[in-house]
Amino acid sequence: MRATVFRLPALAALSAALLLTSCSDGGSDEGGDATAACALGRMDVRVGPANAAPAAGDTGNVPVTLTNTGPECTLDGLPAVTLKAGDTSAEVSPDPAATARKLTLAEGGSLSFTVTYARGEGDQSLAAKTAEFTLPGADTTEDFPWSYGDVALKGGKPDATVSGFLPTGD
Repeated sequence: MRATVFRLPALAALSAALLLTSCSDGGSDEGGDATAACALGRMDVRVGPANAAPAAGDTGNVPVTLTNTGPECTLDGLPAVTLKAGDTSAEVSPDPAATARKLTLAEGGSLSFTVTYARGEGDQSLAAKTAEFTLPGADTTEDFPWSYGDVALKGGKPDATVSGFLPTGD
């Protein structure tokens, strides 16, 4: 019986090759079909716990965690968030530091994004009652009650931003 001996550089190359094949770029080996885009209907959504802004001028953060309950899927871009106050709707701008990138989410995998806002009051605020969000490239929306106080307006737009997607857990 003959034993195979791997030299350290060969072992490192083999490890790197195995690591690269375990990552997904959103494609599949079956006929070149791409992994499907993530859909809200296949996600468990959890909002909070929030770090609500206690008074006008303070900043608050509302995390939204998504867990994929379906097969592996891909997100390519940033979440879109809209605040609603009765008949008034206002889009939340992406955080300037947010990077749109393509992420593959395995079944059972989780990620999150955060809405950061400045609390407002009076005429220079939006008395939001609902927040609505959608995933990149999707038509369906998910909404949740906005119970974190009025959102300050800056130049007629909400003084709020939405982060990019961040993996959660291990």
